[in-house]
Amino acid sequence: MKTRTAMNRRHLLKGGAALLAAPAILRASRASAQAASFKIGYVSPGTGPLAGFGESDQYILNAVQAALGGVENNGSPVNIEIIYKDTQSSSNRAAEVTVELIERDGVDMIVSHAAPDTTNPVADQCELYEMPCVTTVAPWQPYFFGRAGDPATGFDFTYHFFWGLEDVIANFLNLWDDAGLESRNVAGLFPNDADGNAWGDPQLGLPPALAARGYTTIDPGRYQVMNNDFSSQIAAFKAAGCEIVTGNMIPPDFATFWSQAAQQDFNPKVVTIGKALLFPSVIESLGARGDGLTTEIWWTPSHPFSSSLTGESSAQLGAGYTAATGRPWTQPLGFVHALFEVAADVIRRCEALDDNMAVVDALARTDLDTIVGNVSWNGGPLNPVRNVKRTPLVAGQWQLDGGAPNLVITNNNEAPHIPVGGEMRLIGA
Repeated sequence: MKTRTAMNRRHLLKGGAALLAAPAILRASRASAQAASFKIGYVSPGTGPLAGFGESDQYILNAVQAALGGVENNGSPVNIEIIYKDTQSSSNRAAEVTVELIERDGVDMIVSHAAPDTTNPVADQCELYEMPCVTTVAPWQPYFFGRAGDPATGFDFTYHFFWGLEDVIANFLNLWDDAGLESRNVAGLFPNDADGNAWGDPQLGLPPALAARGYTTIDPGRYQVMNNDFSSQIAAFKAAGCEIVTGNMIPPDFATFWSQAAQQDFNPKVVTIGKALLFPSVIESLGARGDGLTTEIWWTPSHPFSSSLTGESSAQLGAGYTAATGRPWTQPLGFVHALFEVAADVIRRCEALDDNMAVVDALARTDLDTIVGNVSWNGGPLNPVRNVKRTPLVAGQWQLDGGAPNLVITNNNEAPHIPVGGEMRLIGA
């Protein structure tokens, strides 16, 4: 039973922390004995440099809390509570609040998203504490191998759905082939973090895949996150005649680089950056310099999927968000919604909601069509390792439409069922 498993987890702790944690877990067990209840912990960066990932959080939480009111388990209603924690864009804080959710708040399952900076420490704590966990919005290689995952065994309690480096590389290459540039030298900007080290890895990252397609990566080495001077990188890119820039950056670092590129007369024709260029708020902050930037696209209102929880189409979810907030849709909107679709599905199918082993068993057996596509861990061709499901990925461009940023899908070679919305143009053309 869950109570016994919780006691085993507490034995992993030392000293006073364990004594303080015990009453919280016992209270959760007593509550579950009195009524059908289930607590979902949600961990996300609501503030700090990664806050763009959490921009849609409040809207999604309000919407799914209402929808979860109709979820039943074995024909009986379930009182479902969501407990939210802000990581403040700190990996250490992400780990801390995950422990709080488990030991103090007595949650039954944790869901999380927003780059390996968040997903990895959250999933690591959940694996340690035997807490069922599902994460998204982090390429699967930095998530899995960044946690020292073994493909032969995988993890026991932590599951993930998102695309991988193979998907983003293919989409970036498709964009650059569309551009038709003479120079095949690609400027690489990779930070010294889980994402940057994975993307820039000379064996498993972008460089070998680019070389196989006739491109050469100009990689000046890892830079420290929150860097304030990209002069040496810009000089190397100019010397190599780079017309394409790629990498994986947080928004403040890209803003610094892009401003210094203009100051130092470095004018590439294609700039395709992961992470930093995902959100309309970032593009708005760049003004006219945001026009023509390109990025991977995981979800849009034009994606041909619907919610298993609310029945909404992707178009309806995007329109509802804009109507309620006055803000343009943002890519995490679909994936955060899908996290709670998976949680609701697990609650419906779980044989014993007060048993964490039954919860993780239901999680492992998930096979659900969500608003971002199918989520399952059944060993199919889109399960590269036991705990990962790859989701479809396309690519496109930010095009300023009367001053407002519009993310347009310009290449769908890797997922033809997702419609193209326009053609790519070179920066400054």
